[in-house]
Amino acid sequence: MKRGLVALVVGLLFGMGLTISGMTQPQKIIGFLDVFGNWDPSLAFVMMGAIGVHFFAYRIAKHQTSPLLADTFLVTSNKEIDNKLLVGAAIFGIGWGIAGYCPGPAITSLVSLNSEVFIFVLSMSVGMFFYDFWLKSRN
Repeated sequence: MKRGLVALVVGLLFGMGLTISGMTQPQKIIGFLDVFGNWDPSLAFVMMGAIGVHFFAYRIAKHQTSPLLADTFLVTSNKEIDNKLLVGAAIFGIGWGIAGYCPGPAITSLVSLNSEVFIFVLSMSVGMFFYDFWLKSRN
């Protein structure tokens, strides 16, 4: 129950931060990527803020024996940069650049009831489903 409540509060805080910063608006993202046109640096400031929070939170977490609401920290030991990572990153970046939506802001934007957002989230979900299906069929 506690973990669910904390997840809800953190999700709401994340959504509010995205909304207040304007990162749920595709034109903000596209403006950031338009470095040779009408460049909008606001995403860089949002990223710097997130990196700053992570910098301090990670250093505090390193000295903890376990998370507050879990048995262990879930930190990957995989340091390999392989084709799956590169192709996935490329697909993510291309989709983000074309649509102007990242998955988190897109889900947050569902409350706008904008049909474009619903189409994006539906397409993203279908793509994730088929990838998962394809991955399981290979094993």
